[in-house]
Amino acid sequence: MPQKVRIALDAMGGDVGASVVIPGAATALTRHPDTEFLLYGDRASIDPELAKHPALKAASRVIHTDIAVSMHDKPSQALRRGRKTSSMWLAIEAVKKGEADVAVSAGNTGALMAMARFCLRTVPGIDRPAIAAVLPTKRGDSVVLDLGATIGGDAQHLVQMAVMGSAMASVLFDLQRPTVGLLNIGVEEIKGHEEIREAAELLRVMNLPQLEYVGFVEGDGISKGAADVIVSEGFSGNIALKVAEGTARQIVDFLRTEISKSWMAKIGYLFARGAFRALRDKLDPNKLNGGVLLGLTGMVVKSHGGTDAEGFAYAINVGYETVRNDLLTKINGMLNRDGGALARAQTAQEAVS
Repeated sequence: MPQKVRIALDAMGGDVGASVVIPGAATALTRHPDTEFLLYGDRASIDPELAKHPALKAASRVIHTDIAVSMHDKPSQALRRGRKTSSMWLAIEAVKKGEADVAVSAGNTGALMAMARFCLRTVPGIDRPAIAAVLPTKRGDSVVLDLGATIGGDAQHLVQMAVMGSAMASVLFDLQRPTVGLLNIGVEEIKGHEEIREAAELLRVMNLPQLEYVGFVEGDGISKGAADVIVSEGFSGNIALKVAEGTARQIVDFLRTEISKSWMAKIGYLFARGAFRALRDKLDPNKLNGGVLLGLTGMVVKSHGGTDAEGFAYAINVGYETVRNDLLTKINGMLNRDGGALARAQTAQEAVS
C-alpha cells in the first residue's frame, strides 16, 4: 500500500473547471493529508486558484496543457482532438504510466469513457466498462451500476456488470456473497426486455459462489435496499440516479419552504434541527458524487459535471478510498476466483442458447 495516494485531476473538466476542481481538491486534502495531486490543465486558470490554497499548492504538481475536452464534444471528437494532449487524457494516462493511483474528472462522460477505455483498456472478459456508485438505502448501502457509461447492453454485458458489482460490494461491504438484483419494470419473470430476462436466466444457471442472484428489482427497490448490488444498463441506470438526486433536492426544498411559512414551524424547527440536519446530510446529492469506472485496468472516477467544490471533494474521496481499499486488485481477484466467474458466464450463455 503506497504511503501517499497520488491522484490525477482533470482540472479543466466539468461546467466551470479549475474554479471548482481546485477548492474541491483543497477540501479533500484536509480530509486526507496523505494525498498528492497531479493537476492537468491550463496553468493560467489553475495557478490563481491554487494560490488561494497554500497547503494544496505544496502537495500538488501542475502539468500544463492548452487542450480541454468540451462538455459538448462527442467521444469521437474528443479522441481525435484531445488524445495524448488534453487534460482529461493526460490525467488518465498518468494512471496507465503508474504516476498516479487514480484519475478523477468531472468532464464529458462519453469522452471520459472513450478515453479511459482507449488508454487503459478493459480487463480480460469485460466487453464494456460501467460506472458504479454506492448509494444509501433504508437497509444500508448498495452498489448500483451502470449509471451511464454506455447505453444498452446484451445479457452477457448485464452478467459482467453483476459480477463486477458483486466484487465491488464484497470488497467495500465485507460480504462473502452479495445479493444481486436486475433493475426491471416488475418482479415477475415474464416482464422486461429480452436481454434482461436472458441475463436473469444466465445468473440462475451459473449459480456463482461470488454472488446470490435474488431476481428483478423495481425502481423503488433501490431506495429500499432490495439487494446489495443492483444492475441496469446505462440508460435506465442514469435516469434512476438523476431521479433520486432530483427527489432528494425536492424534499429538502419542500422542508425549507414549509419551515419558513409560520412562526410555529420555525419554533418546531429549533427543537428538531438536529434531526433536520441529519436528514439534509442523508439527502445531500453532493455526498453521492463520484462513480467508479469498473472493468478497466486502472482506476478512474467520474464526477458530475455540474457539481460544486464540496461535491468534487466527495468524488476525490471516492478515488482515495478505491486506492486505500486496493479495490482494483481485489476486484480482479474476485473475477478470477473459483475458475473465473466471467468464463463461467460465457459457458452458461452457450448452454442457455
